[in-house]
Amino acid sequence: MKRYYIIFSGIVQGVGFRWRLLMSAQRYGLTGYARNLSNGNVEVEVQGHGVDEFLADAFQEDRYIQIYDYSIKEIPLVEDERKFDVKYY
Repeated sequence: MKRYYIIFSGIVQGVGFRWRLLMSAQRYGLTGYARNLSNGNVEVEVQGHGVDEFLADAFQEDRYIQIYDYSIKEIPLVEDERKFDVKYY
């Protein structure tokens, strides 16, 4: 199992992107969070098996969501995390 820190940039706020990530994380049994950042990006920490599928879902074509760039890095696991949350600033 691995945990990743991801920053998505583009048109990713106010378009339902965090909720798409929540539904995807729940579908694949992942934990972590998605949060809007003040610079217009979305920050994500995601943990579990199925992160590749989660990322594929994130990049699905959408009329409103437009991902222009992203960065991803592996980070330490968070023990005893139980769910994926949408966080607010």
